[in-house]
Amino acid sequence: MKVMDHTAHDDSTVHDHAAHEGHRGGHAGASWSTAARATLHCLTGCAIGEITGMAIGTALLWSNVPTMALAIGLAFVFGYSFTLFAVARAGLDLKTAIKVALAADTVSIAVMELVDNTIIALTPGAMDAHLDEALFWGALLGGFAVAFLVTTPLNKWMIGRGKGHAVVHAYH
Repeated sequence: MKVMDHTAHDDSTVHDHAAHEGHRGGHAGASWSTAARATLHCLTGCAIGEITGMAIGTALLWSNVPTMALAIGLAFVFGYSFTLFAVARAGLDLKTAIKVALAADTVSIAVMELVDNTIIALTPGAMDAHLDEALFWGALLGGFAVAFLVTTPLNKWMIGRGKGHAVVHAYH
């Protein structure tokens, strides 16, 4: 086993952990807690956007397709914005911050939205339920729970390969 000398590292600069993942002949695996935190970060933005979109579409008595389209669109907007604002605060210019947010969150948000909206669409009566009905909230929150369980292993796999949320770690 080859050991790398880290004594020359300057701790005052941003350290890119992804650049050092191959020291032992491969990529280091991400921990489940890291994957869960990344998924919760993503889920928070998705949930805010999706709940807002579903609430707007339902309150305006829109049909299912435009309501879901708005909810999914807002889930991406809010999901990306959480990462975008975090890396912009770390000093990245807007163009670079957008690239990092897109690289970090696209797959995670897409899978989360696919799973969540499939569950909502397949739950009998959920798309016709109103905001004051338990079925509306049960299907929505149940979809989020299943989406979290499906997306966490995906994020673990991606982070372990320096992809997805791993690109954000260099800016924390």
